[in-house]
Amino acid sequence: MIEPSLLYEMDPEVREQLRGSRPVLIHLLEGYVDAGQTGRGLSRHLRRQAEHQTLVTFDHDVLHDYRSRRPVITFDTNTWKSASALSLEISHATDSLGQDYLLLHGPEPDTQWDRMVAALNGLVEELDVSAVVTAYGAPVAVPHTRPTLITAHSTDPERFTDNPRLIDRVDVPASFSAYWELALGGQDRLAMGFAALVPHYLAQATFHQAVVAVLERINAATGLALPMGDLPDRVAANLTEINTEMNSSAEVLEVVSSLETQYDAMQLRPEEYLPSADELGAEFERFLADQAKDDE
Repeated sequence: MIEPSLLYEMDPEVREQLRGSRPVLIHLLEGYVDAGQTGRGLSRHLRRQAEHQTLVTFDHDVLHDYRSRRPVITFDTNTWKSASALSLEISHATDSLGQDYLLLHGPEPDTQWDRMVAALNGLVEELDVSAVVTAYGAPVAVPHTRPTLITAHSTDPERFTDNPRLIDRVDVPASFSAYWELALGGQDRLAMGFAALVPHYLAQATFHQAVVAVLERINAATGLALPMGDLPDRVAANLTEINTEMNSSAEVLEVVSSLETQYDAMQLRPEEYLPSADELGAEFERFLADQAKDDE
């Protein structure tokens, strides 16, 4: 393996500010399944709420597959004007109480995962990171009219034992974040993640309620005081928009009502497996597909 530390450069002045602080490192990478734009929304929110200083810059050019995920480039009249910038970095900020934390953000690496994991593990050790945390959205057959459920996971299995029964054992294609968390567990490092269970019919939309749900769980699990800012207002406006759109269709309301019944039953009898979830999800997906065809 090529020396992992060659993948990045670190700002020594920002590094010095962190000495002795044992920060939490939050990683919110783009490019994998993220229903409701939960992880992306949280990343944007955190960067709006506090000034972030770049601590580590990764050599993204060797980690990105440009033909798989092409940058957007703008042509104007008779010349190429600009191209979207791609960057992968760890930034430093403080929460509402002045506590330091780190944020790894940017596109998920396409290549050299083991080398990137080694680089990050070296940084976790050098920066004396106290915990590594992630958050994202998973599409599930649940209604938007109920509180957002969270499936939590950790390298310490005893830390979270109250997950909803909608998700048990499952094989899925790996994200880099999951791959890294697995590696951290092999080194007895504390890592955890929070998957917001987002209504599958909102998987491609923005669902601010999920962002609030994961932010609250991160604060509770780490002791951070990440600010809510304007998120409550965004949630209210988002739900109003969703309800307005769905109230225009009796068929949609019927499916949402079925999901509400299922959700409420699960809360009353969490020990029972609910086999109708896939059926309800398939029904709604067929409905949305039919709607899309009608709009063409």
